[in-house]
Amino acid sequence: MQKLIIIAIILVSGITSAQTNYEKGMQKAFKLWQENNTDEAENMFERISNAEANEWLPHYYIAQINSLKSWGEKDEKVLKAQLDKAQEHINSAMAISKDNPEILVMQAQVLTNWVAYDGAVYGMKYAGKITELYNKAYKLAPENPRVAFNKADWAMGSARYFSQDTKPFCAEIEKSIELFVTFKPESNLHPSWGIERAEQVLKSCKE
Repeated sequence: MQKLIIIAIILVSGITSAQTNYEKGMQKAFKLWQENNTDEAENMFERISNAEANEWLPHYYIAQINSLKSWGEKDEKVLKAQLDKAQEHINSAMAISKDNPEILVMQAQVLTNWVAYDGAVYGMKYAGKITELYNKAYKLAPENPRVAFNKADWAMGSARYFSQDTKPFCAEIEKSIELFVTFKPESNLHPSWGIERAEQVLKSCKE
């Protein structure tokens, strides 16, 4: 019996140590990212994703970094390399965590990168899929502020493109900001971004 207790303690301490190393690595990657050492942060997330086969968050943040780098990118080869990498890691994240609203939002973001690059070519190809992703995410997690905001922001952009009234979506943007205030991420490693962008969009509604 005593041997079993000792083995149990060893196992638990091993799991705790692994969790601690994972969390420390993620925090280090976030710090690098906040210091604008984006490439180093991405490399750190990649090392963590290779070491932690059951964790979707490192893949998610690699996808987000590559999506963010792609806004405004004019070189199609660079854009394709970045978005292909983002897609690869989204696929990995989805394989680990199916029907995850945060990952669905990130998938929609990556497809929106393509639409932003060339709406004439990629708008027809991806617009319906993006709407579908946001609708699915909203059905899964209507109280998630990133879901609520990005769904409304995409609908607003579509309305603007077709010269339709965008005001109905301003109320949805405002509601998403309220959700940002009250929403509690599952941990300090989980996504918490979006309120600054939501506030900018809401400000444009009132101008």
